[in-house]
Amino acid sequence: MEPTSLPPPPYFAAIFTSQFRADGDRAAYSATAGRMLKLAAGMPGYLGVESVRAGDGFGITVSYWASEEAIRAWQQHAEHLEAQRLGRSDWYSRYDLRVARVERAYSFNSGGSMH
Repeated sequence: MEPTSLPPPPYFAAIFTSQFRADGDRAAYSATAGRMLKLAAGMPGYLGVESVRAGDGFGITVSYWASEEAIRAWQQHAEHLEAQRLGRSDWYSRYDLRVARVERAYSFNSGGSMH
């Protein structure tokens, strides 16, 4: 996944870490995750997402938002609520969600630029 281009801070990050269950249906999960990415991208206040999942099933998804209100609206979206339910019942052995305000952001590009 390409890094997300974000506006200057401040903005908010919803940091979701999860452990996929060994018996989880990966195809159903992938389809739902793709749908959630499309839905989130259409939500007011959405800024971007970065996500990775290791071979052992541990994943980290960081979604970026303009405000805490935007994060709460996404959390309460009807299809997202159903995906959350499926995550608890079918896909994850555990997960954690943390919300943080990003005050500063820096980047490096091997092409020579640093922001």
